Amino acid sequence: MSALLTTEQLEAFQRDGFVVVRGFYEAAEIEPIQRGIHAIIGLVIEEQGLTIEQPPFAPENFDGGFQELIAHDRALGGCVYDAVKQIPAFIRLVASTKHEAVVRQVRATDQPAIAAGGYGIRIDNPQEEKFRAGWHQDYPAQIRSLDGLVFWSPLVAMTQKLGPVEFCVGSHRDGLAPVQETDVTNPDKKGAYGLTLVDEETRVADYDKATPLTEPGDLVLVDFLTLHRSGENISGRSRWSLQMRWFNFAEPTGRQLGWSGAYAAGQDLRAVHPELVVD
Repeated sequence: MSALLTTEQLEAFQRDGFVVVRGFYEAAEIEPIQRGIHAIIGLVIEEQGLTIEQPPFAPENFDGGFQELIAHDRALGGCVYDAVKQIPAFIRLVASTKHEAVVRQVRATDQPAIAAGGYGIRIDNPQEEKFRAGWHQDYPAQIRSLDGLVFWSPLVAMTQKLGPVEFCVGSHRDGLAPVQETDVTNPDKKGAYGLTLVDEETRVADYDKATPLTEPGDLVLVDFLTLHRSGENISGRSRWSLQMRWFNFAEPTGRQLGWSGAYAAGQDLRAVHPELVVD
């Protein structure tokens, strides 16, 4: 497969640690995922015997009924979250040959790999702080390889009220950031959500920030070392997005660690990178 990123896009990625590729995915790749989500929401409503009226499927309203569902019982949102990552159309997209071609192009490797457990459909609900991701790099939660890549794409059109992802431009060039395993300001956050940067305010202060507004079908390609965080969703709708992670078998640190996952694979970060964790 020929190169999928232009020279300008590749340069932007290397400079900034992320790049937006408009229209990377076709509607035929995205709509079946949205249809699957719509069907699962409907099945949960039906199974629970609820009187929630779910509108007919439309790409712009595939999640109709979900806000009413989680208002009835927040735990049902977790049921939907666990189910949607198993939609066949989503699994096919995770393993897309386009992703493989991008990894080969960006990392100049002949050994691309999919991060098992490193993919899912994220649901950022309105005003829900517990699962909002603060400033972080993906590497400590994923390990795999230092030069791993995140393929991120929204399923809803991003607006400022939905809380788009915010990036520290060029932060990947400064290497790994030390972390604490507990967020003292929000003890309800567990696992990867509880990781916080040491001296976070100082660490991110000097970077320019970017919050690209994207549409379904757009790709945001992100370096594993780029500092980023979820915005605050102050809208009345959940922010649905695809997260698909690939890595490079040939990268030396990943090879040394046996491509070990961290939280995503049930592994304690301190066990594989004790030098990163500050008490």
